Amino acid sequence: MSNDLMRFSVAMPEDLLVKFDRLVARRGLAKNRSEVIRDLVREALVEDECSIPGRIVMGTLTIVYSHHANDLQEKLHHIQHHYLEVVISSTHVHVDEDNCLEVIIMKGETGDVQDIGNLILGTKGVKTGRLVMTTTGQFI
Repeated sequence: MSNDLMRFSVAMPEDLLVKFDRLVARRGLAKNRSEVIRDLVREALVEDECSIPGRIVMGTLTIVYSHHANDLQEKLHHIQHHYLEVVISSTHVHVDEDNCLEVIIMKGETGDVQDIGNLILGTKGVKTGRLVMTTTGQFI
């Protein structure tokens, strides 16, 4: 596969183009429409790649919880210890007197990473969280 740039045209409503140009401007001086479109295509390809069952992915699960919640830290530690083959590392930050932020880094099959993320997000006392999965992006 060649890395030569190929040109193609895209038609879109003017109001959508105006909003897109604002996005391009927010992404910085080094970005232009073409580069932002390439970024969006790469993001879509990574998301699609991560949805393939059995694919090896990396994931970061970021959660916020109250450290006052009964036995929550023990439950979170138990889950992470149970899945040592997928959970690589975690970082714990004390946000304020009541809240903690934890980032859990995982690597494994898509379904396993999603299941562990859902298990942790569904644990009583976890206030909010988000799982972000990615691949090495061999196609990029």
